[in-house]
Amino acid sequence: MKFLKKVFAALVLLPAMAFANEAGFPLDHAPDRSNDLAALQNGAKLFVNYCLNCHSASSMRYNRLRDLGLNDDQIKGNLLLAGDKVGDLMTTTLTKADAKVWFGVAPPDLSVIARAKASESGTGPDWLYTYLRSYYKDDTRPTGWNNMVYPNVAMPHALWELQGVRTASFVEEENPHEPGKMVHKFSKFETVSAGKLTPAEYDSEVADLVAYLRWMGEPAQNTRKQLGVWVVLWLALLSLLAWRLNASYWKEVK
Repeated sequence: MKFLKKVFAALVLLPAMAFANEAGFPLDHAPDRSNDLAALQNGAKLFVNYCLNCHSASSMRYNRLRDLGLNDDQIKGNLLLAGDKVGDLMTTTLTKADAKVWFGVAPPDLSVIARAKASESGTGPDWLYTYLRSYYKDDTRPTGWNNMVYPNVAMPHALWELQGVRTASFVEEENPHEPGKMVHKFSKFETVSAGKLTPAEYDSEVADLVAYLRWMGEPAQNTRKQLGVWVVLWLALLSLLAWRLNASYWKEVK
């Protein structure tokens, strides 16, 4: 019994441990726009325009975007890449060999990236939301970019035209756990050149993109949740009927 209790306690602590190990940078809460069709449509547009150049979503077909209220003409006119068809998978023309040469590593498939990050740390949308808003210019890196959430990231800042160019300032502070030792601590971001969007507008665009990435990992999640509510209500009704039937039966027996 003691062993089982220890195992259960370890499983409960796993998400917190994963979060603590993965990044020391605080994560911002991602707005929940999973039921906002306009936000999801905008997120799909951002994904196609800025992510699909390097990343694939090989488990998703363009025609699944009908679930977001888009018809085939809208998909063809606004989201399809040249030569693609509505029934095609969302894949990129970038080969793994070229990606390794340019970035040092092949970009991961993003079909279930939000779910993957959620399983790692329990905060998938928050991680993505903060990650896409935490890039800064770093000339020591091969791509010229770095990230506070994912230090020494291989991926360049795909959304820099929207956000603008920033640098990160750091300060030296004494390590509270090791007196006499100094630590390199993040202080603030400093704007070098403004982007096409204001900071508030950029945060909103990223929130839409993260909402789409979350939806893409399980397109049927909203339907599943709605059906789940009706199933629970139906089971509650059956339980009530069974309870009253049981009471009526035993009343006659007595």
